[in-house]
Amino acid sequence: MESRFDRRELLFQPRGIPPLGTSLSLALQHLVAMIVGCVTPPIIIAGAIGLSQEEQVLLIQASLVMSAVCTFLQLYPIGGRFGSGLPVILGVSFAYVPSMQAIAASGGGVAAIAGAMIVGGIVAVLVGVFVKKIRRLFPPVITGTVVFTIGLSLYPTAINYMAGGTGNTYESVVAQQGLTEALVYGSWQNWLIAALTLTVVLVLNHKAKGICKLASILIGMLFGYAVALCFGMVSFADVGNAAWFALPEPLHFGLKFDPASCVAIGLLFAINSIQAIGDFTATTVGGLDRDPTDQELQGGIIAYGTSNILTALMGGLPTATYSQNVGIVTTNKVVNRTVFAIAGGFLLLAGISPKFAALLTTIPQCVLGGATVTVFSTIAMTGMKLIASQDLTARNTTIVGLSAALGVGISQASEALSQFPEAFTMVFGQSPVVIATIMAVLLNLILPKEK
Repeated sequence: MESRFDRRELLFQPRGIPPLGTSLSLALQHLVAMIVGCVTPPIIIAGAIGLSQEEQVLLIQASLVMSAVCTFLQLYPIGGRFGSGLPVILGVSFAYVPSMQAIAASGGGVAAIAGAMIVGGIVAVLVGVFVKKIRRLFPPVITGTVVFTIGLSLYPTAINYMAGGTGNTYESVVAQQGLTEALVYGSWQNWLIAALTLTVVLVLNHKAKGICKLASILIGMLFGYAVALCFGMVSFADVGNAAWFALPEPLHFGLKFDPASCVAIGLLFAINSIQAIGDFTATTVGGLDRDPTDQELQGGIIAYGTSNILTALMGGLPTATYSQNVGIVTTNKVVNRTVFAIAGGFLLLAGISPKFAALLTTIPQCVLGGATVTVFSTIAMTGMKLIASQDLTARNTTIVGLSAALGVGISQASEALSQFPEAFTMVFGQSPVVIATIMAVLLNLILPKEK
C-alpha cells in the first residue's frame, strides 16, 4: 500500500495523484500569484471601451472561464499532440493591452478585438507548425525589446489609474456609481490610496516570505480596497443584483474583422508564441531538469493559438502563459498536473459566478493603479533581462534603443501620423509594440553581425 510519503513524492512527478490537502494549498499558491493579473486587463479594456456594468461582468466572466479552459488544454493534450502536457497556467495577458486600448480608442470595441484574436490565433498555429524555422527570427534581443516596450507602454495606464481613472469626473462618479463622496481624477484621495497600496505591495514583496510574498499584489489590493471603503469610494449596488451562477454568452459582443486591428494583434500573437517557448523551456529546465521536446513546443503553441480562437468566440480576451507561475515551478519543483488542474478549477468556478465578477468591478481604479504599476515595471524589467542575456554590443544596443525609441516615440506623439490614412495610423501609430517589433526584426536581419 502506498505510504503518504510516497504520495507526497508524486508532487515532483508529472503524473499521479498526490495528497489532496497539499495539492490544494499549492494550487491556491498558483492562483493568488496570477488572479490579479488575470482580471485586471478585462477591467482596463472594459473601462477604455465604456462597457456597461453588465457587460463588464460578462467580459471578466468569459476571460476567467477561458483562462481555465486554455490551462486544461495545455495540461491534458488531445491525441498526444494538441497541447504541451507541461505544468503551466494560462491567463489574460497584459502584452495585448496597449493594442487593445488602441482598438478601443478607434471605436472597434470587443467585436474588433475578437476578430483580431481569431486571426492572431491562426498566426500562432502557423508559428507552432513551423516553429523550428521561425524561431531563429526571434532571438532574446528581439523578444526582450518587445517585452520591454510593452512594459513601457503600460506605464501611462498605471499612472492614470493611480490618479483615479480619466473617466472619474464629478458628474460620472455621482451618476454612475452613486457614491457618498465624489472623488475626481487627480484628487489627493486617489493618490493617497494608490500610494498606500503600492507601499504595502513593495514591503511584502521585499520583506515577507512564503505566501505573503507571493500574494503581495493581492494583499496590497485588499488593503487599498479597505481604505477606499473608508473614503466611501466603493458601491455594492450592482453586486447585489448579480446572479450567483451563470455561463458566459458566446459571441455576446459580436465579431468584426478590422484589417488594422488584425495586423496589430496578429504580430503580438507571433511574438507571444515565441515567448511561450521561453516559458515552456523555463518550466522543463527548472521543474523537470530537461529541455522541452519538439513535440511539446509544437503542441503547446498550436494549442495556444487554437484555444485563443475559442476564447474569441466565447467573448474573452487573449491569454498567454504566466511567467510568475513558471517562477513558482522553478522554485518549488512541483510539476504534478493535478495541482495545476485544481488551480484551473478555481479559475473556472470564479468565472461562472457573475457575483464574483461584479465584486471585482467595484475595485476603485486608484487601487488597481497602485497595485499594477509594479506588475508593469516587472514586465519592462523582464524584457531588460532577456536583452542583457545577450552581449550588449553596439549592434544589439542599436536594435534595442532604436526600436523602443521609434515605437514609444511615435505612439506618444499623437499627431505624428495625422496625415496618413486612418488604417495605417491604427496599425503603426496607436500601439508602440507593432513598430518596435517590426523594427527589431528588420534591424536584426539587416545590421551586419559582429565577429
